[in-house]
Formats: sequence, structure tokens, C-alpha cells
Amino acid sequence: MKTLSSFILLSSVLFSPVTVMASSLSEAINADYQQHLAPLWDHFHRNPELSLMETKTAKRLASELRAIGYEVTEGIGGTGIVAMLKNGAGPMVMVRADMDGLPVKELSGLPNASKVMMTDWNGENVSVMHACGHDVHITALVGTARYMAENKNQWSGTLMLIGQPAEEKGPGASAMMQDNIWQRFGQPDYAYAFHVDANSLAGKVTVDENSPYAGADTVDIIVHGIGAHGASPHQGKDPIMIGAQIVTNLQTIVSRELAPRDAGVITVGAFHSGTKHNIISAQAHLQLTVRSLNPRVREQLLTAIKRVAIGTARTAGVPEDKLPEVIISEDAYPPTYNDKKLAQRLKVLINDKMGEDMLLAPKEGGGMGAEDFGFFTTDPYIPSVYFNVGGTPQADFDRAAAGGAPVGSHHSPQFKISPEPAVKSGVEATVIALLDLMPK
Repeated sequence: MKTLSSFILLSSVLFSPVTVMASSLSEAINADYQQHLAPLWDHFHRNPELSLMETKTAKRLASELRAIGYEVTEGIGGTGIVAMLKNGAGPMVMVRADMDGLPVKELSGLPNASKVMMTDWNGENVSVMHACGHDVHITALVGTARYMAENKNQWSGTLMLIGQPAEEKGPGASAMMQDNIWQRFGQPDYAYAFHVDANSLAGKVTVDENSPYAGADTVDIIVHGIGAHGASPHQGKDPIMIGAQIVTNLQTIVSRELAPRDAGVITVGAFHSGTKHNIISAQAHLQLTVRSLNPRVREQLLTAIKRVAIGTARTAGVPEDKLPEVIISEDAYPPTYNDKKLAQRLKVLINDKMGEDMLLAPKEGGGMGAEDFGFFTTDPYIPSVYFNVGGTPQADFDRAAAGGAPVGSHHSPQFKISPEPAVKSGVEATVIALLDLMPK
């Protein structure tokens, strides 16, 4: 009797629906990777395209999704695509992948390193590579699409897949929104996306319950002065000196005006002025990036930047008609907010169905990188989760720790990702989330 009970208990564990589903899902994704996704990633990696120029990438992605059975519309917001698959009653869930590469010459040492050259937005001939892993994202989108199309018996609802242009340069997501995608295809009930992470172990998943990416504003400050001879500074108002004081004073906004638990960054990335050693110029130009995690802090930072710039110039005696111009670009990126309950739900799913060792805690002390995914989910608000998937093998981290070659960062010529664990985990985590939100 005891033996029979033990056998029944063991059978219930080994052959429970969760165990069988997880096993069959990972096996299906592995088979798809070996047969389809590996060569597809190789193609995308060898053939990157710059932001707003992703014509061949979009065409190939659209072709892949049509072949699987999706209804695909191209040319959304430029080169963007929307692929729809309806499968009965249920919620509409959107999954987004960005497509563009960067004007960087690849020095990764990979056998399939990009050798692509393109004419950029300024008419210059530049090298192009996938230096941020978007080739992983669109490859995983196809893997997700295939599994969902081939397993309609496991879910019910409508799946919306988005191939988004110009995440790196902008205005990819905002351009698609301005092209009225929600009005044309329906507004999703939920949204998902992921980014491959060179700073995390390949295949591991990180889900942040808060804001994984900051909002970003671009600010220009035009500092007006009064030109003079370099030997007679008293006869002018030196915009370089005033600009230098503005740069220094701007840093007190974060250190002395933000509450200690609020996060913000003000970086002056460029300072242009002057033409010759002995000429005091009449103008200086400061270029800033401003990062924040919520609308309140964003408004506080932008208001303070204007006050500091104008106040510094007034202190230097600049006439009222020559006070600095503070120009805030309309192409601001909103913060990427994760819906807390949805993020917690995904973490439980990954623990249960991918294994507890697959989930990593968000790293502390990180930067404030920005993402334009928030354009899709902020206004109107759509519950969403943007998670990360690691892309660097442990051996690479060990080699770097021992004094060897460092792990290539995002946007660097040495950037490289181990595609198999990254793509497979990206597909599996996304599919698990979709099946949970769209049960049969």
C-alpha cells in the first residue's frame, strides 16, 4: 500500500500539467531555435540597419510572421510593422521588439560580425552593427509568434506583435502611436517587451517591479554674451565663463534640491563656443540629457534648469534681452513603468515554470538608461512588463575578472551576445506570460 501511494505521489509530480507544459515548451523552443531561429539571428546580426532605415529588416520580419499565419501590416510609423493573430474571445496582448542597429564598427571578433556600411542621416558613410542586441529581440519575437501560432489550443484571445523602428535614435514608438495603431488595430489590454542585457548571465531573467528604464529629456541652453577681444574681457560678457558656471551650478539641482530618495541625472554632454584663442565669443551652446523616474521629478528638474541658467547669467550682469534660452525638446522619452502586480505575477511564473535559478534580482547602483517603450503604455495607460534577459556567458565574466578582455558594453564595438540562451529564454518567458494572460 505504501509503495502504491509513493508511486501515485511520484507520478503526480512527474506528470503534472505544469511539469509537462514547461518541459514541452522548452523542448519546442529549443527545436525551433536549432531549426529556424539560429540562422535567423545570424541573418539579422550580419545585416543591421540604422534607425528609420530598417527596410530590409522589416521586410524579412514581416515575411517570417506572414509565413507563420499572422496578418501583417507594414509601413506603420515609417518602417514599423504590426502582426495580428486572432484566436477566439479573450484579451488582446501586445509584444514589442525593436529592430534598429547603431552606427558602430563591429569589433566583437564573432565569425558573423557585421561588415555593413550605410549612408547615415547626415549623408556620411558609416559602419553599422547590432550593438544593443535588437537582433536578439526580433529573433525572439518570431520564436514567440511561431509557438503561439502552433499551439492555439493552449490560449484564447488576440496577439499583437510589433516590430518597432528607431528605438536608438527615436522617434520609433511615438511615430507608430502617431500613426494611430490603437485606433487601427485595437488597444491592447496588456503589453510585454524585453531587452537583452550584456551585464547579466546568459539566459537569466530579471523582472523589475518598478521602473526598469528612466524617462529622458533633451535640453539645449543657448548662452548669449557680448563679444570682445580676448585681451579686453571687461568690454564684453564672456559666454564661456557664464556657461562654465551654469554647468557647475546645474549639479547642485540633484545634490541639493531633489529629495534624497528621488532619483535624477543632469549631464552636460557637449559645450560649444568660440572660434579663436584671443576672441571672446558672443554665444555658447550647452547640450544636456536629463533623466528621471516619474513626472513630478521630471518637472522639478526642468524648471530648476531654466531657473539656474537664467539666474547665473543675471548674476554675471548679462542684460535682460540676452538671457539664456532654455530649449526643451518635444522628443522626450517617458519613464518605462512596470505594472507592479503584473511584474510580480511574471516572477512567480518564471520561478514555477523556468526554475528558481533562472530569476535574478535587479542590480543595485545601475544607471538611468532610457527606452521608448513607454510611449506605448503611458498615455493611455496599459499594464505592462519590460524585463531583461542576460546575454553574456559566465566564462566571459570570469575572464574579465581575471584581467582579461572586458565584457563589451551596450553600444560598444566589442558588444556581443550569446544568442542561444538569450533568444530561448526571451521566447520562453514571453510565452509563459502570454499563456497566463490568455488562458483557453
